Amino acid sequence: MVTAVKEITIAHSPDSDDAFMFYGLASEQVNTYGIKVNQVLKDIQSLNMDALSGVYEVSAISFAAYPDVESTYALMPCGASMGLNYGPMVVTRKPMTIKDLSSVQIAIPGKKTTAYLGLRLLEQNVNVVEMPFDRILEAVRDGEVEAGLIIHEGQLTYQQEGLSKVVDLGQWWYQETGLPLPLGGNIVRKDLGTDLMKKATIMLQASIKYALSHREEALKYALRFARGLKDEEADKFVGMYVNELTVDYGDQGRAAVRLLFDSAFEKGIISRKMNPEFVSLD
Repeated sequence: MVTAVKEITIAHSPDSDDAFMFYGLASEQVNTYGIKVNQVLKDIQSLNMDALSGVYEVSAISFAAYPDVESTYALMPCGASMGLNYGPMVVTRKPMTIKDLSSVQIAIPGKKTTAYLGLRLLEQNVNVVEMPFDRILEAVRDGEVEAGLIIHEGQLTYQQEGLSKVVDLGQWWYQETGLPLPLGGNIVRKDLGTDLMKKATIMLQASIKYALSHREEALKYALRFARGLKDEEADKFVGMYVNELTVDYGDQGRAAVRLLFDSAFEKGIISRKMNPEFVSLD
């Protein structure tokens, strides 16, 4: 009997931190157990929506979107982007306080992003408009909106646009909880079966470890996706979101994920209490 060729697609965002962690796979330096691995690059809001239909076997996702797909996907215990005392920010053209945010319109990168979930945990009464994440800085700068919730590289470049920070949600979360703010993770489809789910997870973890141990070449690859960042800025951004917590959530990372969902449930943002399922590598 001839065994069918195994093939999976891994979808992730075209961001420098994601590109860095997937470098080991992209450069074919990781054992894929004879499985053909395809990579698809899409913005995180599109990936959140695709996950609702189970489009890809493995995908990056905002943690805020995971409750909608938990019946189809399990969380990998690696590949997370967590902000340890830093994260998405709300910025404005003129200085404001957190209390002011309930009276202005805020541009957000998507209602299923964890950045928006964090904003709602901070202040539930907000008036928001969705727009592509890479348009938000200019929309605030040009007065199209009064405030913007920025993710990705904007966290390092907002001052270059003459904007002021109102709040860093990762900093606020850390002050409240002492834990990192879980922003994005990776999920694997349960219908692959236990063995293939585990292998896919090991592949990703090996890819992250390879990038960290070959930082210079992995960073050079990631710079292709840095969207205008200078080399030192891209290096800083990658270092913020690809670290030991990315290799393995550990107890701290898992506790942060559970607390994020518990907090969202307690505030009525999600409808049920979550018990996130992680792929076991034991």
